[in-house]
Amino acid sequence: MTAAESLNLIARQNERTRRELGAGPARLLGVWALAWLVGWALVFLSDPSHARPLMPGWLSGVVVAVLFVSAIAYSIYYGSRINRGIRGPSRRIGAMYGWSWMISFAALCLINISVMNAGVLDPHTISLLWSGTSLLLTGVLYLAGGMLWQDKLQYGFGVWIIVSGGASVLVGVPGNFLVLCLAGGGGFLVASLVYFVRERRRGPTRAAER
Repeated sequence: MTAAESLNLIARQNERTRRELGAGPARLLGVWALAWLVGWALVFLSDPSHARPLMPGWLSGVVVAVLFVSAIAYSIYYGSRINRGIRGPSRRIGAMYGWSWMISFAALCLINISVMNAGVLDPHTISLLWSGTSLLLTGVLYLAGGMLWQDKLQYGFGVWIIVSGGASVLVGVPGNFLVLCLAGGGGFLVASLVYFVRERRRGPTRAAER
C-alpha cells in the first residue's frame, strides 16, 4: 500500500471505531430533547389555569418522571459505552464529569426540597424555583463540559440553557413549562442535529483531505 492508501485506511478505521463506540453526543441529546419536549409540553397543557386541561396534573407528572428516568438510564448506558476500552486520564475525566451531574442534581434536589418544606413559598414560586435552578445547573455543567473538551458548541449550548433558565422565571407559571419545552427541549434538539451533521461530515472530509 502507498502512504496515501495507508492513511486513508487509518482514517476509515478510526471513523468506524468512533461510530461503533457511539462517541458522538447527537443521539444522547436527542433522547433528552424528546423528554423535555414531550414531558414539559404535557405539563404546560395540563396546568389547571387552562380552561380545558389536557390531562390531570398528576398524570402529566408521572409521564415526565418516566421520560426523565428513561433518559437518565440511557445516559448511564451511553457513558459506559463510550468509556469502553478507554484507559488513563481520558477515562478518569469522563467519569468525574459524569459524577458531577449526579452529585450536583442530588444536592439541588436536597436544597429545593428543604426550601419547600420550610413553608415560606407558594406553589407558583416553588414551580419557578425548580425550573430556574434546574436550567441554571444544567447550563453551568454544559459550560464546564465545553471548557473541559474545548467544544464551542457545547459551551454555547450551556449559555443558551442558562438564558432559558432566567426566561422561565420571568414568564411565570405556567409559562415556565412552555420555556422548558420550547427553549430547553428545542435547544437539545438543535444541538443534537448540529452534532449529527457535524459527525457525518467529519469522517468523509478527513478521509478526503488525507
